[in-house]
Formats: sequence, structure tokens, C-alpha cells
Amino acid sequence: MNTVKIEIKWALIFSIVGLLWMVLEKALGWHDEHIDQHMYLTNLFAIPAIVMMVMALKDKKKNFYKGKMSYGDGFKSGLILSLIIAALSPLTQWITSTIITPDYFANATKASVELGYFATTAEAEANFNLQNYMIQGAIGALVMGVVTVAIAMIFIRSKSE
Repeated sequence: MNTVKIEIKWALIFSIVGLLWMVLEKALGWHDEHIDQHMYLTNLFAIPAIVMMVMALKDKKKNFYKGKMSYGDGFKSGLILSLIIAALSPLTQWITSTIITPDYFANATKASVELGYFATTAEAEANFNLQNYMIQGAIGALVMGVVTVAIAMIFIRSKSE
């Protein structure tokens, strides 16, 4: 348990920040009156997501590996972190969809048909629903986490002397 304590801590931080981001998106109208801009603006979450992954890896390097962490050790830590975030993703999506912004799927369905992204409401509903978002969120968290860690570890790893 002590070997993954830092990853668990940062996965929880990541999940909480993700929920706060959803509150911000809702407050800015990206889930209703400005939903046509949502698919572009929501990608701004990549900035805090990358920052948190880097902070987690630096925390692991400093406090677990005592300042000396190989690329492989960091990648393994980041993979574990990404797996935990992905495992928490369905819960955070449920909280988002039922508590923070329960009208999002209806709003997204309506707007996507009006804007011509989907031909019918049924097609849009097949995309904009809790089950689909839970699956996409978990897979997306894992893939983006692994890619971020693979790149970040080039800079964070301890250089051989």
C-alpha cells in the first residue's frame, strides 16, 4: 500500500479537480446556453491535467525515490496513477451527470442535432448518455495519462551520471 500511496493521493486530487472543472464549465454556461462551444473549450482541462500529472511524478521522485527516479520507475508510477484515475472516472462522471449538470445530455443531444453533428435525436442520444461517457472517460483517462507520462518522464527522470 505504501508503494502506491502517492498515486492514490494524486488520483483523488485529480478527480476532485476534474469535478471542480465541471462546476466551472456549468457556471460558464458550457453545458447549456454556450453548449455549442463546449467541445472546444472543455479541452482546456488538458492544462491542469498535465500539470497534475507532472506534480504527481515529481512528488513520487522526491518522496519515494529520494530524488533519483528512472524513466521506467516513473512510467510505472504514472501508469498506476492513470489506472486509478480511470477506475475513478465512472464515479466522477456519475457525480457530474446526476448532481453537477443533470441536463447536460439532453442539452448536448438537442444542440448536436440542431448543429447537424447528428442527423437524428436517436443518433445523438446513442452518443450523449451516461454509460457511453463513463466508458469514454475511463478509456480517455487511461490513454491520455499514459501519453502524458511517457512524454513527461523524458524531462522528470533522473539523468545518468
